[in-house]
Amino acid sequence: MKKDIHPKNYRPVVFKDFSCDESFLTRSCAPSNETITWEDGKEYPLIKLEISSYSHPFYTGKMKFVDTAGRIDKFNKRFAKTKFANVEKSE
Repeated sequence: MKKDIHPKNYRPVVFKDFSCDESFLTRSCAPSNETITWEDGKEYPLIKLEISSYSHPFYTGKMKFVDTAGRIDKFNKRFAKTKFANVEKSE
């Protein structure tokens, strides 16, 4: 195994999926300013997720509509300004 290829801050981190309120503890070097107390009583850095394997339709088999930041509306507004939006109307 190659030496010195992993970051120095590789540590246990809690990832929390807020769409279904599930959490898991794994190792990561993702930066975080927040901490959470895990089931073992220790504090770990917290990374907030909008979607994970607990809530993703591919893994759950259930289709769930998630639009936390109005992404669909933002896309539709941008798309309406393009030449492709006018092609559908003229056909």
